[in-house]
Amino acid sequence: MADPPDRIAGGNPTHPLFDPVDPAFRADPYPVYAQMRRMGPIADSRSGMWLISRHRDVAFVLRDRRIGHNDPRDYGADRIIGPDGRPLVSFIGLNPPEHTHIRALVSKVFTPTWVERLRPSIQVLVDELLDGVLGNTEADLVSALARPLPVTIICELLGIPARDRDSFQAWADVLVRGLDVGSRPSRQELGAAGRAASSYFLDLAEERRRHPRGDLLSSLAAANSSDNADADVLTDAELVGTSVLLLNAGYETTVNLIGNGILTLLRHPDQLAHVRDNPQSMPAVIEELLRYDAPVQLVPRAALEDVEVGGKLIAAGDRMLVFIGAANRDPEVFANADRMDVARRNNPHLSFAAGIHFCLGAPLARLEAQLAIGTLLRRAPKLALVTEHPRFRQNFVLRGPEQLRVRLT
Repeated sequence: MADPPDRIAGGNPTHPLFDPVDPAFRADPYPVYAQMRRMGPIADSRSGMWLISRHRDVAFVLRDRRIGHNDPRDYGADRIIGPDGRPLVSFIGLNPPEHTHIRALVSKVFTPTWVERLRPSIQVLVDELLDGVLGNTEADLVSALARPLPVTIICELLGIPARDRDSFQAWADVLVRGLDVGSRPSRQELGAAGRAASSYFLDLAEERRRHPRGDLLSSLAAANSSDNADADVLTDAELVGTSVLLLNAGYETTVNLIGNGILTLLRHPDQLAHVRDNPQSMPAVIEELLRYDAPVQLVPRAALEDVEVGGKLIAAGDRMLVFIGAANRDPEVFANADRMDVARRNNPHLSFAAGIHFCLGAPLARLEAQLAIGTLLRRAPKLALVTEHPRFRQNFVLRGPEQLRVRLT
């Protein structure tokens, strides 16, 4: 039987073991997650937020329309300032109907059918990137493969010229750190990166309005145009915020998926051998890698009205941290949840979220990871880790290795 409903402001809130700046936790959060799941929804006295970690609760929160966003601090939006001095706005932090309208503008580019058309060009790029390192004894696979692959693909989809991609990667790195829990960049750093990205996107959107192409930014620019007869046109802040979101989400998650995936397989030689012997299983392998070490560990949410989650009454306005990484290791849903099993059949992981905020880029991320990891394993049969414990990025929310040095011969 569920516990009696309880409010975060009442009684004596439980203080969990969750400490987002603890180096040990950042290195391996999963033992802490196990304790959090046993406690159910937790009212965290330090943050004033609910911590949601069980699979059934996380799935409920992600899908229920009474739960969404009501705070500009979600996704660091209060800190990422555009040229007009106001926070950037992206549909990931909006509720319907605003969310629905903006999402519809970009969703057609990320359907499985449309993404599958990119397979040949992604394969060519993967092979070109590997050609640049496979003659060496060692390489860092983050800088050589995991990062440049999705950066190149999303920049091409958006229509960002190749000459500008280094600048965008630098801005994106700062903005993504703004999503972290516990170690965000300063307001000045985020403001400078936000203003630079905003100015660039507004200028490029103006150029796309004059000379449209078949890229995403041209579509967003058309929706932002004063000539658009649609009453639901994009504001400048929405155009920039959506562009920045697509840039960040279009590569940061995939960088971590590829990096975490390679690291996990090399740490599990029996599973690696199975994958090498069964290359046709790569789609299922990617799903297990997504579950085992999720590239996005948590997402923020807020109660839009009073709602009960896991036997706890969460009041309208209360904010939540929703732990995808914890839900993906819930033994109530996954047999041998802490074991990486590439032959796993029942795998309802939540690494791409669920409900109306399900990740638009999931088909693209899956395809890029399948081709990158599958091709690497085929072309580098002697692949091995240089160190079992590579340094992870200083970002708990977006989890992945900062470097992944491997021996290639």
